[in-house]
Amino acid sequence: MLKNSSQNKLLSKAIAPVLYFGLTSIVSATTVVTQWNDAALQAIRTTRPAPTVVSRALAITNTCMFDAFAAYDAKAKGTQLGINLRRTEAEFNDTNKHKAISFAAYTCLKNLFPSQTESFNTLMVTLGYNINEPITSPFTPAGIGLAAANAVIVFRSVDNSNQSNSYVDTSNYTPINTLTTVNDPNHWQPLQIGSTIQSFVTPHWGNVTPYALTTGSQYRSTLKAPADYVTEPQRYKNQAQQVVDYTANLTDEKKVIAEYWADGPSSELPPGHFVLFAKDISTRDGHTIDQDVKMYFALTNAVFDAGIVAWDAKRAFDYVRPVTAVHVAFAGQNIPSWQGIIPAADWKPYQPANVVTPSFPEYISGHSLFSAAAAETLKLFTKSDYFGSSVKILAGSSKVEAGKVPAVDTTLYWATFSDAADEAGISRRYGGIHFVDGDLESRKLGRLVGQQAWFKSLSYFNDPTFSGNYYDPNTKILTLEDVNIKGKHYSITLTNKGNFQFTITSSVAFGGQAAASTVEYDAIKGIVSIPNLLVEGKLYSATLHSAANSIFSLDAVTPL
Repeated sequence: MLKNSSQNKLLSKAIAPVLYFGLTSIVSATTVVTQWNDAALQAIRTTRPAPTVVSRALAITNTCMFDAFAAYDAKAKGTQLGINLRRTEAEFNDTNKHKAISFAAYTCLKNLFPSQTESFNTLMVTLGYNINEPITSPFTPAGIGLAAANAVIVFRSVDNSNQSNSYVDTSNYTPINTLTTVNDPNHWQPLQIGSTIQSFVTPHWGNVTPYALTTGSQYRSTLKAPADYVTEPQRYKNQAQQVVDYTANLTDEKKVIAEYWADGPSSELPPGHFVLFAKDISTRDGHTIDQDVKMYFALTNAVFDAGIVAWDAKRAFDYVRPVTAVHVAFAGQNIPSWQGIIPAADWKPYQPANVVTPSFPEYISGHSLFSAAAAETLKLFTKSDYFGSSVKILAGSSKVEAGKVPAVDTTLYWATFSDAADEAGISRRYGGIHFVDGDLESRKLGRLVGQQAWFKSLSYFNDPTFSGNYYDPNTKILTLEDVNIKGKHYSITLTNKGNFQFTITSSVAFGGQAAASTVEYDAIKGIVSIPNLLVEGKLYSATLHSAANSIFSLDAVTPL
């Protein structure tokens, strides 16, 4: 309980502006950061790299931009050169940031997508820059951009991705099953799609140097083991049956969901999908260059780590896709499908004919992991899970059932980032691409990966306004992102049950680096000390006092 009414009024005053948010109109705008991300996404659509390669490219692009920006910020530190490029405060202006960021993005994108150099040249000219500008000093905006990008490029050139050799596998993977023979129903089977026989895309990716993770296998031991065909035949068949049931009972809305999130060829792929959403947030919230460069940096590096975790598990478990499991589990039977009653041998997922199923193992789900990590990051960055976005899918626009699905225009709406991520996850079950465990286990891991990456990003921001501790009056949830309890670190959420009496609703232990402003819990005194609590853009120092039954009361709050 608050000790006096003046403190109550203080928090009320700080919280009040959020009640009107979303009722005002916001003029659409872009920053140089969103422009270069648009350029990166277009290069991805044109060149069609693997999802893992997409996540790495976006992370590198935004890391280069962040490191260039850091030279013109009093607090931020570059990931490679620290504060060595930092300029004087007199130079901290958007003109210099704009140019340094552009030269950084231009330099790294040419390295990542050399075939798209002409389009990057065009954007530089459009932005008013000379791509042949002589760079005589590393401390001009152009020089800083070049130096920042080159440092990141050098670091990433030895990250085990094998970029210099077109990301070719370095792990000597060989599939247990062949195109025509299932030697072990627990393992992935390559398929023939058109004239192309699938091969496991980037099976070595779990060995890539991560952003914040200790290793790609950091969370592997926490995963539930997938169903075993030999020792758990009923569980194996049950998960296959669930996929059959999903695809046999698809409504138009579920078909739209399956296709919208599929992100097949000629798209920005799953790692790029939330980058599109980030642009919506930038426009919605009227971001500055500073805000965008931090948001995209944190987002894309979290997604990058998510890909490393996902592919570590895919390589380790090498697990069967539903399309093979259904054929095995129901061999010789007729089963329902989205195409009607058919022989099990003819069953296929609800996917376009040029996709059928991805060219890598099932467990765990990249879609679910990428999306959960991205949603967690955007939630942490914006200090709220609120999204409030939608997309309209036009009638008859299906690639699977062209001209028929959906029968009428269909709108998908996501109230929260978490809603969007969850829909991305279940879309793969609707589409017949993943089993339930592959989806749900990945959602849990995605949130952990997102949190761990966020703490790493905070160390580079070095900014107390990103303390990671905030109160969201919409949801009445108090989030404390790095609580130190006897030397161990936890992410904790508490829900205001009324009169600022909080009950713990979530607690997650993690092994990552502590954020700059660690929340301290004194178990003897029963007091939680929060040095930096963000409430609608304003910082406060607060303490919570423990009462009975794990209920905490707001004890004191002081504006900073």
